[in-house]
Order: sequence, then C-alpha cells, then structure tokens
Amino acid sequence: MTLFELQQYIEEAEKNPVLYEEREFDLRMEVIDFIDFQVIERINELLLNAPQPDPLLALRNRAEKVKSRLEGVDVNLFQQLQRTISTTGFTTNGFKHLVNKYVDINPDGNGHGEEAGYDNLDIFINGLSPLQTMPEQTRDLEPEMVYYQKTPARIVFELVEKVPFIKEDVFFDIGAGLGQVAILVNLLTGIATRGIEFEPAFCDYAGACAAALHLPAVTFINVDAREADYSEGTVFFMFTPFKGEILQEVLSILQKESVKRKIRLITYGPCTSRVALESWLYIATPADDNMYKLAVFNSY
Repeated sequence: MTLFELQQYIEEAEKNPVLYEEREFDLRMEVIDFIDFQVIERINELLLNAPQPDPLLALRNRAEKVKSRLEGVDVNLFQQLQRTISTTGFTTNGFKHLVNKYVDINPDGNGHGEEAGYDNLDIFINGLSPLQTMPEQTRDLEPEMVYYQKTPARIVFELVEKVPFIKEDVFFDIGAGLGQVAILVNLLTGIATRGIEFEPAFCDYAGACAAALHLPAVTFINVDAREADYSEGTVFFMFTPFKGEILQEVLSILQKESVKRKIRLITYGPCTSRVALESWLYIATPADDNMYKLAVFNSY
C-alpha cells in the first residue's frame, strides 16, 4: 500500500459509522485484522527508511487509535452478552439465534479442511468467556495423551445440528480442556453436560467459566478418563484427547456402558479412524476419509 492508500484507509475506518455498530462483528474483525497486519505493518516497513518519520508515526498512531476503538466496541458487546447469558435460560435455538445476530454461523458452510480450522466464530465464542487468560498446564502428559487443542466452534454448532438430542440426554466431553464444548452444547440444547479433564488448571478454569455464566447443568471433573464415572452419559464426544492403549482402554469402558443403554459417540480428528474399527459401534454419518469431519457413531 502507498502512503496515500494508507491514509485513505484509516480515514474511511475512522468515519464509517457501520463499523461501530455492535451487530457488525464480522466486518469489524475484518477491519481490525487489516489494520493490524496490513496497515500498521506497512507503516513500520516505511519507517525503516523514512528520512522524516514524524508523519508516519502520526499515521500509525491514528491507525492504532482506530483499532483500539473497534476493539472497545467488542469489549462492551461481550460484557453485555455475558450478562445476558448469565441471566437467560435459553430455549432450543435461543443461543444460536443470539450468536447469529453478530456472526455468521452456517455450520453447513464448514469447508472441513485437512486440519482444524478457526475463524470469526471462534473469536466471538472466545469473547463470551468471562475468563480471558489461559491457565498454564501443571501436569505432565503421558506419552499417549495429546496436547490440548480447542475444538473449532463451528464443529460444536454442527454437532448439535447432527445429533438429535433429547432433554434426558447427558453429554460428556472426554478431554474437555477449557470447557468450550460442554458449555456450548449446554447453551445450544439445554441438556446437562459433563467435562472430563486430566489437567487441574484447565478443569478449574472451565468450572469457573460455567459458574460465572450461571450454568448449573455444566460440570467439570478433574479425573483421568480411564477412571471417570460415565454412568450418567448418553452422548460422548472426543477430539482425539489421547491415542494408543489409553484410547483403547476408554473405548472398552464405553463399550461396557453401551451394554446398559444405547449411547452415541461423536469423534473429531485422528481418533475417528480408530473408533470406526469398534465392532460394538456403527457409523451414523457418511463415511469420510477426512479426519477433520465429525463422525457420529451409535452403539448396537
């Protein structure tokens, strides 16, 4: 971008009232990213060889102020929405409609790439969390345990679309991490959800988020997945929290639960191909070689 183009872009962002309307979250994110990674970075490049840096410094200051104003809109928006969540008992689709006012959900638009993908919906859902600082891991993982990676928000919305939940269901997220899946499933369906998490700091964080949002039906249990009590569960989710013998041991535990009642197991990531080999399960979604596509399995 030329200096004139930089000045023009900043001026347009300063004067565009639409950007400062709360409902224009997607557009605002686009502009914030552009200012951050195009405008400010380009100004910094120009500053390296500028004989008179003052005009560029002034322009960078304007760009940073616009970015800060836009981010301030989102801070206020998320504080307002956190209050709404903590005081509203959402009916079916109520939370989905709330989110869709600000960001395009459209789970069917998920491209299912070759790896877990994140977008503006993830930024929006992250902003709804009352706690914004990720805790540090305190326990060493066993070799077959997989380091925490957040499930893309679109996958959770898609999960709720694909699985016919009933009010009596109890949903378990095995390897719950910071709790996003269990919290979202509860907000989207109203059913009771449980998160099984090995790392105490992650479990405490997830529990604190659920408490701050006043979600009493969301519970997090700090326990090794091989030692958890799954007797309440009817629907289970795994975004590959472990592999090898640990995965096999947990699947064996779930198989024993399936003798007592029908259960569903939803997988995402590399664990899907291993789960597909289980003779006590049959796949209810079209078979697909893409590991980053949801797979829903039912017990016989």
